[in-house]
Amino acid sequence: MMNGANYLSIEEVISIPKFMETAISDDGRYAAYVKQTADWEENAYVNHVWLYNREAGKSYPLTIGKNESTQPRFSPDSKYLACIGVSGEGENRKKEIYIQTLGDTHAYQASPDCYSIEEFKWSPDSKGIYFKARRLESESLKKRKEMYGEFYYVDKDFEYEALYFLNLETGGKELYDPLPHGKMTPAVEPLTEQMDLQIHSYDISFDCKHIVFSAAPTPRAVDSMDQELYILHRTTKEIDKVDASPLQAGEVLFSPGGTRLCYTCYEKEKAIYNNRTIEIYDLETQRTIRPVQDIDEHIIPVRWTPNGILISWQEKTNFLAGIVSETGKITSLVSKEDMVASAPSITWDQSTFVCVKQTSTTPAEVYINHEPITSRSVAYKGKIQSEKEVVTWRTEDGLEIEGVLSKPVDFADSKSYPLIVAVHGGPAGTSFAVPTTNKYQPIESFIAKGFLVLEPNYRGSTGYGQAFRKANYRYLGLGDYEDVVSGVDSLIEKGYVDAERVGILGWSQGGYISALCATYSTRFKAVSVGAGISNWITYYANTDITHFTRFYLGSDPWTDEEIYRKTSPMTYINNACTPTLIQHGEKDGRVPLPNAFELYRGLKDRGVPAELVLFKEMKHSSHQPGLNRAILKQNLHWFCHYLLDEPFQFV
Repeated sequence: MMNGANYLSIEEVISIPKFMETAISDDGRYAAYVKQTADWEENAYVNHVWLYNREAGKSYPLTIGKNESTQPRFSPDSKYLACIGVSGEGENRKKEIYIQTLGDTHAYQASPDCYSIEEFKWSPDSKGIYFKARRLESESLKKRKEMYGEFYYVDKDFEYEALYFLNLETGGKELYDPLPHGKMTPAVEPLTEQMDLQIHSYDISFDCKHIVFSAAPTPRAVDSMDQELYILHRTTKEIDKVDASPLQAGEVLFSPGGTRLCYTCYEKEKAIYNNRTIEIYDLETQRTIRPVQDIDEHIIPVRWTPNGILISWQEKTNFLAGIVSETGKITSLVSKEDMVASAPSITWDQSTFVCVKQTSTTPAEVYINHEPITSRSVAYKGKIQSEKEVVTWRTEDGLEIEGVLSKPVDFADSKSYPLIVAVHGGPAGTSFAVPTTNKYQPIESFIAKGFLVLEPNYRGSTGYGQAFRKANYRYLGLGDYEDVVSGVDSLIEKGYVDAERVGILGWSQGGYISALCATYSTRFKAVSVGAGISNWITYYANTDITHFTRFYLGSDPWTDEEIYRKTSPMTYINNACTPTLIQHGEKDGRVPLPNAFELYRGLKDRGVPAELVLFKEMKHSSHQPGLNRAILKQNLHWFCHYLLDEPFQFV
């Protein structure tokens, strides 16, 4: 094996920049993107918008240091760039709209201080900005706090996000050409503040006379599937409900002519595991068409241009982008093989396309058409990367499963290696065959230590069609276990893997599958459970997404307790014998903390070696590089101890 020091270290993996949220000015002269980096001194991940000048071939950040920025948006007239500026900490953290004249180097706050902006869009005439923000606190609520202190009624006291219009013209000329110390107060017009609705997606007609928006009855995640469409008429201020598909699911766009809508909707019935396609609704005839018929996956509409709709979708371990016409013809904008293309954007005339692209051998970069404008690959200079191969196998019940196998560059098929199975979350997630950036599973460090790493895209994963995503319906964990074990068996049969040295780890749904492997099976020599479910009944009663469990298990635990017990790791706790590391965020609302304590106490009572690590203030995932470093090192040391007999190291 080659010198392990040549592979990326844990700190180097965490430090690799991440690119998100691209934008392109409609004249094609400027591009923008968000670059996330690890600030080790502040122990934080920070986001900054970078502006790229195509003529100069150079880019620079709009913000630096603690003052972050996200959501770059060019004005339709290509004169200005707006973004969300983020400042402050904790309860004082604020998100405000900043505007910069292209060609200038200074951005100025445009939105009033009283709003914390969640998302925004330019008006098509560039004269204003529509934004979504949490409604301001009502007088009645202020009085209640003063009289009694702070409390809230569960499922009643909602903090809705409403839609507003920021009129830039009323702010005066200084808004676009401000004095250095000028304080601007442009007018803000509430648009949906009077409605008890949670705004999700929205768009503005090209003539600026109408706004279409999708809204749910409450901000609860469980109600996000009950969105409906509305149109707000700017002249009369009347709001009409659109009698479109009852399967509507968000992401709505106006056609260039303003007579049609495009929105995502479920193909058949509203269920988490079912496909979401795009539907076009004619406002005059009230007829609908579904232009895409040949893609068996979720379709995401991005922008409706005169020559078609920019969409993105997934095919197995490829993520693609293209233009679809109303007749259903799809023109691909990226290669269809070995390609993960994300955050696409395109000019109005479709002459310039921007996205983040990566392959199995090239790290993610921001591209304009086919040319990279970033240099993330510098992070890999002088380093060896594990080789990624997509492998397939069949389960006993006949499913074909794919997985990503990471191997050392000097891999020998005549040699048996210890194996780590790294399970993605979701379950509707995917492991892609791209250079490692995983901040929960130390894949490159495992490879450097002599392991192979298998990342199975088990039943329920995205990219393999609706039937595959539904294949673990009322079979959660158990079917996933079959997918994982059959993948391990296929590698053992090839002679690649030492059957006595196999471990498994995962986070979230991956942590649940790992927990089931710890109690249901003796196949693994060591297990790590990250933010995993151990008891579906406990989970159901405490999580913020109770509908997730009802969809996958087919009922609630009070109606069908048997299916909840059958698929819960705690049901099999008396069989447990595998050393298990449990990692969990102290403030996790998605997979609540009792799941970690139940598994830990059950293992300890059975005399099984177990460690429980709680990360203070952390929710379902980490937003601190220091905590990610701890998670990665704890996992590395755990498996090196139990599979390689190395002395155990506590981090």
